[in-house]
Amino acid sequence: MQDIITALTRAARNLFEPRILAIVLLPMLGSIMLWAVLAWLFWDAWTGGITGMIAGTAVAGWLTQWGADWVINSSAWLLVAIGLLPGVYITALIITEIIAMPFIVKFVGERYHAGLRREAGGTLIGSVLNAVIGISIFAVLWIATLPLWLTGIGAVLAPVLTSAYLSQRMFRYDALAEHASAEEFARVTRASRGDLFLLGILLSLLLYVPLVNLLVPVLSGLAFTHLGLGRLAQARIGNS
Repeated sequence: MQDIITALTRAARNLFEPRILAIVLLPMLGSIMLWAVLAWLFWDAWTGGITGMIAGTAVAGWLTQWGADWVINSSAWLLVAIGLLPGVYITALIITEIIAMPFIVKFVGERYHAGLRREAGGTLIGSVLNAVIGISIFAVLWIATLPLWLTGIGAVLAPVLTSAYLSQRMFRYDALAEHASAEEFARVTRASRGDLFLLGILLSLLLYVPLVNLLVPVLSGLAFTHLGLGRLAQARIGNS
């Protein structure tokens, strides 16, 4: 737990470093702008398609008989809005991974682990494959947990847990790719699986805090890099 707290506090302080401050808002604002444009272009098509699917159900027929067509239209709007949330988050993580993580890993490595040997066990193909697998699993989990949104507490827990899974899955690879060998990566992530997921949960909770949520993608990249490189350094000391 101490390593998680250290990673979070260091990451929070690093947000105000000039090199990080220059990119801290780019992932989330870029993602929001992108999806705002897409929503403006395709909103009618998206809501129309969902309305058409809902209209074919028995419940929709009953609502139409009672003159409650507005429920169908409102449900379509709500479902599209819910569908946009993971899109915005995933896009922000992808932007962070592509644009911010090279700066983050270089910054954390030079500032806190200057003597850490670089084994370059990660590859671009490995990073892409890791992201594709993570996003695919996240999408399945998101769809599977949608019914929990109707249970009150599930509407909070389900997004937090699925977002935690995705963030730790994507960032743990890039955090270690430059410094760890393939064997070290497997060993460190296996030994730190619980802490990585817990860190992901804590960061996902910040998505519910207005304005702070704009910083979460870069903060996550920093925190996972601190935790990952710290654990790698400890593992090498233990094996020396």
